[in-house]
Amino acid sequence: MQAAASTNGRRSLVAFYWLLVVFLYAPILLLMIFSFNDSRDVAFPFRGFTLRWYHAFLTNPNLLAALRRSAIVATASSAIAVALGVLASFVLVRRRFVAKSAVSGLLLSPLVIPYLVFGIALLILFRAVDTFLTNTMGIYIGLGMHAIVIGHVVVSLPYAILTIVPRLELIDIALEEAGRDLGANARQTFRRITLPLLTPAVVSALLIAFTLSFDEYAIASFVAGDAATYPIYLYSQLRIRAGLPQMIAISVLVLVGSMVLVVATEVGRRRAERQLAVEETEGLLG
Repeated sequence: MQAAASTNGRRSLVAFYWLLVVFLYAPILLLMIFSFNDSRDVAFPFRGFTLRWYHAFLTNPNLLAALRRSAIVATASSAIAVALGVLASFVLVRRRFVAKSAVSGLLLSPLVIPYLVFGIALLILFRAVDTFLTNTMGIYIGLGMHAIVIGHVVVSLPYAILTIVPRLELIDIALEEAGRDLGANARQTFRRITLPLLTPAVVSALLIAFTLSFDEYAIASFVAGDAATYPIYLYSQLRIRAGLPQMIAISVLVLVGSMVLVVATEVGRRRAERQLAVEETEGLLG
């Protein structure tokens, strides 16, 4: 008899499951509770219900500016990473060339590089480039949001590739060949055949890259310069007692917004996959 099939085994698995749920979600629940606490101290007993911390961060220009920077950086880096991920996935799946394994390993190497090390390396690189441009052409670029976008594209690209490649491998190349036989060029074949079939994976990759960029701190802390993103601003305010309740309130909103976005994306992805499956079935029957 298998251990998981026995009564004690099932009870142990159920107990472990609920312990895991409590471990993961109890801190989030406490965070939500204290965002309505009418006290600057994050401690029980609960002093009373209030919404003033939500109003306070809505009138905090520095916090709103940091959120705006994070949204811009995440949008730009995720779009670039997914676009490059689609191109790289096509090369890895549809093409044969020398040193393909080496190229694949190079593209996925940011997964094993510590973010602190990568952040320091980017800082040194940008400083060296600025020194060269200043001495040769009198141009100084400096650090800022563009540097964060570049760093986040590099670390998001492997996740985009790992999300898109499995989906692309499931798409029968005969569909693309049939489109070309019917007179479509490469661009039309991609836009009308491959991209619709690849859309669920592209959306998932975009969501992963956006979330990774929006929450990333280690790399941004080295190359942000004066352009503090939301994670950088949040970390700096955690050491200030007066600003802590506002940070809790905005964290709750970011958390809820992320959950809504994930659920909506997953529902849309499943609907798209079902629609594609129906269309493929109708095509085979027709």
